[in-house]
Amino acid sequence: MGVQFNEPGWLLLLIPAAVLLYRAYRSDYRLSGFRKKLAFGLRTVIILLLILAISGLHGFTVLQDKQVVYVADRSDSMGDAARLQQWIGESMKTKGEKDRIAVVSTGLEGAVEQKLSAQGSGTSLNASVAESFTGLESGLQLASYLFEGKGDARIVLLSDGEENVGSMASMGRLLKDRGIAVDVLPVPGQDIQDVSVEELKLPDKLYQGEAFSMEVLLNSTYNASGELRIYEDSREIGRQRIEVSKGENRYAVQGLAKSPGLHRYRAEIFMDGDTSSANNAAADFTRVDGPPRVLIVEGEEGSSGNIKAALDSGMIAVEVIPPELLPLEAAKYAAYDSIIFNNVSGSRVGGRQMEMIEQSVRSFGTGFMMVGGEDSFGMGGYFKTPIEKALPVSMELEGKREIPSLGLILVIDRSGSMSGAKMELVKESAMRTVELLRAKDTVGVVAFDDRPWWVVEPRELGDKKEVLEAIQGIQSSGGTNIYPAVADALEQMLDITTQRRHLILMTDGQSALGSNYSELTDQMVAEKITMSSVAVGMDSDQVLLQSLAEAAKGRYYFVEDETTLPAIFSREAVLLAKSYIVDKPFIPAVQNAGDWGPLFAEGVPGLLGYVATTPKSTAQVVLSSPEPDPILARWQYGSGRTVAWSSDLSGKWSKAWVSWPKFADTLTELVKWTFPQFEASPYEVSTEAAGSRVNLQITTDGSSAPEKLSAMITGEEGQEQQVELVQEAPGRYTGQLDISKPGAFLLSLSDDSGETPVQAAAGTGFVVPYSPEYKISTGVGAEALQQLAELTGGRVLKWEEPAAVFDREAVSRQVLHDWSYPLLAAALLLWVADIAVRRLALPWAAIGAWLARPLRRQPAAAAEAGRDAGLGRLAARKARAASFYGGSRSGGMKPPGPAAEPARSDAGSEGRGGSAAAPGVPAQRRDAPLREPAPAGAKPAGQGGAKPAGQGGVPPAEQGGTSMDRLLQAKSRTRRK
Repeated sequence: MGVQFNEPGWLLLLIPAAVLLYRAYRSDYRLSGFRKKLAFGLRTVIILLLILAISGLHGFTVLQDKQVVYVADRSDSMGDAARLQQWIGESMKTKGEKDRIAVVSTGLEGAVEQKLSAQGSGTSLNASVAESFTGLESGLQLASYLFEGKGDARIVLLSDGEENVGSMASMGRLLKDRGIAVDVLPVPGQDIQDVSVEELKLPDKLYQGEAFSMEVLLNSTYNASGELRIYEDSREIGRQRIEVSKGENRYAVQGLAKSPGLHRYRAEIFMDGDTSSANNAAADFTRVDGPPRVLIVEGEEGSSGNIKAALDSGMIAVEVIPPELLPLEAAKYAAYDSIIFNNVSGSRVGGRQMEMIEQSVRSFGTGFMMVGGEDSFGMGGYFKTPIEKALPVSMELEGKREIPSLGLILVIDRSGSMSGAKMELVKESAMRTVELLRAKDTVGVVAFDDRPWWVVEPRELGDKKEVLEAIQGIQSSGGTNIYPAVADALEQMLDITTQRRHLILMTDGQSALGSNYSELTDQMVAEKITMSSVAVGMDSDQVLLQSLAEAAKGRYYFVEDETTLPAIFSREAVLLAKSYIVDKPFIPAVQNAGDWGPLFAEGVPGLLGYVATTPKSTAQVVLSSPEPDPILARWQYGSGRTVAWSSDLSGKWSKAWVSWPKFADTLTELVKWTFPQFEASPYEVSTEAAGSRVNLQITTDGSSAPEKLSAMITGEEGQEQQVELVQEAPGRYTGQLDISKPGAFLLSLSDDSGETPVQAAAGTGFVVPYSPEYKISTGVGAEALQQLAELTGGRVLKWEEPAAVFDREAVSRQVLHDWSYPLLAAALLLWVADIAVRRLALPWAAIGAWLARPLRRQPAAAAEAGRDAGLGRLAARKARAASFYGGSRSGGMKPPGPAAEPARSDAGSEGRGGSAAAPGVPAQRRDAPLREPAPAGAKPAGQGGAKPAGQGGVPPAEQGGTSMDRLLQAKSRTRRK
């Protein structure tokens, strides 16, 4: 144990501090005796503690233990981690009592299994790491942070050395500078039969009908036979039987570009004896130029005949699907030039598909058109959805027309099965419904588990914010009991006096108890109250919920995709307001046709109805109704264009339109306007995967290169990343993005040189292949580990010698103990004590004597011998006191003489140092005990001695006077000096 100072120069302050303390002690006349010494001692210690604190006083302990951190490579190429765990446990058994160990696991990044500690004879490797990558640099860096102080620090790395993220060599140089050695234990690779698809290459651009060749590169650890299959998007287009030999194998596969658009091709192998399937596929993108292609999504089967016939006449390729078949991969939407929703209800379109369509329009220039009908726009539940965000119209009708007042109660299941994302979607659905309502509407929300709980008692909406906050606070718990909640909601609804009254029941379970629901539904019908039901998932009581909706004159919904819940709730709220549908004949008015003017120059046919919407502020309204509501509106949304046609095209409301001779040409022009507007991309995009990162490189003609360029990356599941590209040279840009897992990605370039970003090129795609972790090993890992050990001064360990980890001499090290906080805390406490000594009026002399008493105690024998002397001194003091007070009962002292006038003291007399007697008061005053003892041989007053003042005696001031008189005389003498 020792001490040291970080800033010893500050100790020179002790010299001036000693001088100042000495002078302060000599010049301080306010305190005296023990009190002065105590205050001075406290002040001295405080200053000493502060000087020690600022000089960086530290204690240190010299230790000669070993600090070892194990870094275990837990990537998939290592196989079972049990053998690593066993070896670490065996080596720990040989450590010294004071040796300390820690354990780190590493995959893509490091994770601490055990902090540095002297405890442990073994450890489990169960920390969560991304095993699809080998990031040894991250594991070594984390291990270096676990060491304490400077001394015998060493890392033991257990790995095959096949890193694919970071650089352990660069980390080794940093560890060498810090004096940390790295011992390595090379782990032999697994000897398995494996065939991998290393690469698939296609031309970047093709023309429709062009034959092309795909090049497939395979790598194998053994001779094998199997099958190679080729897919275009998700459709298999060919397969062939192949033979592979050990090493690299190249194959050329012929293909034909049949349909235009951006396509993803995938090569996949199925080989006999292959033990690893993670590396059996590779993919690539290509763009096929040709006639435009449009996807029609129809809400009612066969209702898109008029649209399809019109587009066919314009040589536009058309594909018709129901909404349930919308793709779940973002890359597939890029294959279409435009997408048309023909009277599609939002309850049939998942939230994920809506987001992908919106992204495809905004980022990749895909066109979008919505065609009206009874299940479209607001009637389809698109309020506050990504689709509404992309359209030039909104679904709200604020300030438009008188809508019947509505009373709505939401009956929501909040049982334990509704926890997590499902509960959040239900709350979002309820909140969207409330936002659609008006201030005069009445709303209530009751959540139920085993019993109902009113989240919002039925009330006129008024302040929506308070209701929305209450809904946001719903938490899931308990079981499911539907009947009490519906009965309670109906009872409350009977007190509501709106023009329309409606209940929405939503649950994902079955009621715990059977009840008589027919009484409730009969009462609803009698009171003109309707109820719709929503069954979520296969576990819900679909029969009960459907029967309740039918009996209560409502609608029944079965939901497998919970993301459609917001659209269902919104649709229910809108359906109750029948004024959203305007079903009276009219002729649309041409308002702002722009370049579409020639289409309507000779007039337009009439319509029988439409769905009312509200145009957005920057939208262009081409045709409008007398209300006025937009019938045909368009706008630019991001990189794409969108069109809203609020009437139908099936003939129900638009009979005159679909029979109009110019209908086919007009509709074709509307759809063509939505097509992507940019030509072939002048940019060449190349990618390189480096572990979990992808390095982008974009090149173009330097003469037309923008100053700022950014890339929007969209993954297969719709997640987006924006990458700011750095211009390294004219026409050459680079950037990096993090990829959590392999897959196909769409890339859109944006020119950010101006105030508003501009689409720079047509959208393209790239593929991040499977992790290099699954590539067939090159066998250079052991050599890399040996170089790391040599660089840091470590050793190459052996599997059969786990005890070698601790088989070495330990280097002594110092462990510092920071004393700054204890010193400052002690100074603060003593400072409080110093204030108390200087400010509090306590019997400090008595306290000092009491504290010093143990120091003055004598041995028992000496105390016995001096007992008689002490009694004698006590008797003498008693006699002097009796003489001073004029006698004692035992000493035969006579009482004092005739009473004297009592002394009177005022400011004047004190100033002269004397005192005056007051008539009628004895001369002996209450302060008499403070008088000095009479000199030897003197007689008490009245017995031949000095007489009191006023009786011929000497004045009290001349006799010594009272204690106050003596104090004033001493003060005067001090001043004269």
